[in-house]
Amino acid sequence: MREKIALYLDLIRWNRPAGWLLLLWPTLSALWVAANGFPGWHLLVVFTLGTILMRSAGCCLNDVADREFDKHVKRTADRPVTSGRISVKEALGLGAVLALLAFGLVLTLRTETVAWSFAALSVALAYPYAKRFVAMPQAVLGVAFSFGIPMAFAAVTGEVPWQAWALLGGNLFWVLAYDTEYAMVDRDDDLRIGMKTSAITLGQWDVWAIMGFYVAYVLSWALVLQALHRPLLAVGLMAALMQAAWHFLLIKDRTREGCFKAFRLNHWVGFAVFAGVVLSHL
Repeated sequence: MREKIALYLDLIRWNRPAGWLLLLWPTLSALWVAANGFPGWHLLVVFTLGTILMRSAGCCLNDVADREFDKHVKRTADRPVTSGRISVKEALGLGAVLALLAFGLVLTLRTETVAWSFAALSVALAYPYAKRFVAMPQAVLGVAFSFGIPMAFAAVTGEVPWQAWALLGGNLFWVLAYDTEYAMVDRDDDLRIGMKTSAITLGQWDVWAIMGFYVAYVLSWALVLQALHRPLLAVGLMAALMQAAWHFLLIKDRTREGCFKAFRLNHWVGFAVFAGVVLSHL
């Protein structure tokens, strides 16, 4: 039983919280903006736990969808489903339970938020299969990873204003940046097995495209939030840009180690922006 639990925890990447932090920071930032300050403990707990649960459920689906491809990738060959230590049925069952728990949390929110959760689920289900057909599937992931933003606005105000969609669009650029770094790690393997990724599509322009994505992310959020007129917000955005500059040094030589390190540390970019948003509302 202990071994089985350990495999389940490995399946949902429990020891790698960077994944759910990448979803959490923009969602919490949106909560603070929508509420014009602290959104209350109920919303904070629901969106934090819901983010962790849905990211974990997504890992289950992703590993099932990619199990045949993952066998041929150095980094993923030993995943529980790919290696056969967890069956497809078990993985899908665990993912369904986690998704239902997350939906139970959503049911405690406004009706509008419940409605938007179905759209978020649809995009999340589509992403694992987008890698077969879309030249830059990271864009689909970007929408999935950013859907907490309109849901946060719906939970606070009962509506999704243009600012929410603009912030989602800006956050999409950040996802493109860090997930392209992630794709650069597996580029050789992905080319061999015919997987489509932004790292392959961008080719020799990958590094400069990533830098452009970072700048577009920060500038778009700055433009949307400029009405706040609070200087500490600029401090958070500048901290995010400084980290992006450091990431350039990590990925410019396109080494597996450098690209993976840049990806793993990206949650600090999101935290910098979140910290700026929170401090600007104090």
